[in-house]
Amino acid sequence: MSGSEDDPPRVPVICEECGTESMVPFPEVESTIDAHNERMHDGEPVAEIEPSVKSRLQDVLAEEMGLLD
Repeated sequence: MSGSEDDPPRVPVICEECGTESMVPFPEVESTIDAHNERMHDGEPVAEIEPSVKSRLQDVLAEEMGLLD
């Protein structure tokens, strides 16, 4: 199934402890991670955005915000 242009980008969310990875629509990333960590890890911050994607997002945001000038 392919998404339309109007669909938000999907971000890989991983939980190494559970051995899971899922693609989550960007607007749902925070709530999905929070819900997983509450349900599976007593609220401990275990699940996260895939680290290489997270790093790239941080770089893009820093550039867009002019923090690298």
